[in-house]
Amino acid sequence: MKNEKPIAIIGAGLAGLTAANYLHGQNVPFILYEAGKKIAGLATSFKDAEGFSYDFGAHFITNRLAAAIGVGDECLTVKHYGEAVYLKGKTYNYPFGLVKIPRMTWSGIKSKLAKNGHAPASAAEWFRQSYGAALADEVALPLIEAWSGAKAEDLSAAVGQSLPGSIGKTLYLKAASKVLGRAVAIGYNREMPETASVYHVYPEKGVGSLCEKLAAGLADKIKLEMPVEEIIVENERVVAVKAKGETTEVAAVVSTAPANILAKLVKGTKALESFKSFRYRPMIFVNMRFEGRGLLPDTVLWLPESEFPFFRLTEATLSMPWLAPAGKTIITVDIGCEKGDEFWEMDEDELTALCLEHLTKIIPGGREKFLGANVLRTPIAYPVFLNEYETARKDFERSSGIENLLSIGRNGEFAHIFMEDVYWRTRKKVRNLIENI
Repeated sequence: MKNEKPIAIIGAGLAGLTAANYLHGQNVPFILYEAGKKIAGLATSFKDAEGFSYDFGAHFITNRLAAAIGVGDECLTVKHYGEAVYLKGKTYNYPFGLVKIPRMTWSGIKSKLAKNGHAPASAAEWFRQSYGAALADEVALPLIEAWSGAKAEDLSAAVGQSLPGSIGKTLYLKAASKVLGRAVAIGYNREMPETASVYHVYPEKGVGSLCEKLAAGLADKIKLEMPVEEIIVENERVVAVKAKGETTEVAAVVSTAPANILAKLVKGTKALESFKSFRYRPMIFVNMRFEGRGLLPDTVLWLPESEFPFFRLTEATLSMPWLAPAGKTIITVDIGCEKGDEFWEMDEDELTALCLEHLTKIIPGGREKFLGANVLRTPIAYPVFLNEYETARKDFERSSGIENLLSIGRNGEFAHIFMEDVYWRTRKKVRNLIENI
């Protein structure tokens, strides 16, 4: 890097702190701007007075990521992770238990034998071609629609194409997980190879400890409660950022802001104009505490049927028993919503009562075991790949359109990626950035 001006980093979550940590190691000057009062963002962890532990996001940490950041010795091994689907009152292991349903199997075989002469034009077509109409229409598409808030016909085929690899590889890793007695990571990293030696772990001090480790020694370069108001561009290059009325000249910007917000921050160019329309799905997470453990058939239970107001339940303590006191458990309820809709406007007591009412259909005696709940609302949870801006999304996947403006992280890249990929992708992208400015 020839330019001696600092690089501005926007956001002190995992991606922003990974970028800061890398730049610090390369002796490249930078300033990290964080709008909040503390670092970590959705990677924040906390423990309540009753001994229940919570993470604000759905975090899957591998032993490889923990070692790379330097917290490998502080992690507990996750020994089991499994998923199931609740369908017509019965539970099926996911994905292979569904194969026992004859209509699912025959529909899948039929789809494989069919000769499709064109590439799928939507997520609906992709899933029907790949899985068969029965599995697609009864399970995959209802879940995709609940998760995204959009019709499957309006979603890009890229939604399906972003899913984990081959069935053969999945079977091998599942078998390895059972033999080795640990939750081998399947579908949670693309930047590095998936092998039986890469498995899920959990930091003893919570997910937030990863961010704390990355931030070690950087306190003087992190500006808390300093939201960036403008990214100033001249001649299609970033020249400065404005935060709290103060303008600072910079060599480049590394942003973790959601893509549609980044487009609104940039001033002096129309290069990001088409990205303003990108949509993110708001979500409500209701963390419900219960007496007992093993209330769900597996760690994650998917619910594709519309009778439920939620589409996913997670009993994290089946994988990570240390998250709750002995003999107790947490079930996280995922509700897809839109800002201002019925669910978003419900108060915590109403939401909790609604969830409890429907959970009793799945958990016998659930009401008697219930201990309490807390609610987290987030307006930005998942990128929604709509066909209407698929061309713009692909353009953004390649570049922000401005040479020295880099967008990183799950929301920043507008991508369905998990923590390990965020780490490796960020380091690679930042390395390329400093080589070219």
